[in-house]
Amino acid sequence: MIELLPPAWLVRGAVALVWLYEGLWCKLLGGDPNQRTIVTAVPRFGPTLGLPFLMTLGVVETALGAWVLWGRWPVECAIAQTVLLVTLNANGLLWSRKYIHDPAGMVVKNFALLVLAWVAASLKEAS
Repeated sequence: MIELLPPAWLVRGAVALVWLYEGLWCKLLGGDPNQRTIVTAVPRFGPTLGLPFLMTLGVVETALGAWVLWGRWPVECAIAQTVLLVTLNANGLLWSRKYIHDPAGMVVKNFALLVLAWVAASLKEAS
């Protein structure tokens, strides 16, 4: 039988790139200014707590990308990704929906990312 799945390192790399892009580029380096708008729209965050939260989130997302690449404890990593993404999506839709240019698209894309994260967690390294 022909193996149709890509190698584990490639699947992990794809998932990690999303986290690195979102955390490092979009948040820490300010590549997506709309993310600041979304976070500062959350009640009790505003501009005072919004930016520090966004920077902290950028560090967490970047660390998740590194964890995915590292490949250790893949199930725990997939759980962390799921909890973070579901929490962020729910709060974004609840508090900042009007600033999210395509809420349905965000949910669909993040669902696909989580499916891929769980595929990555289930793949064994080639020996």
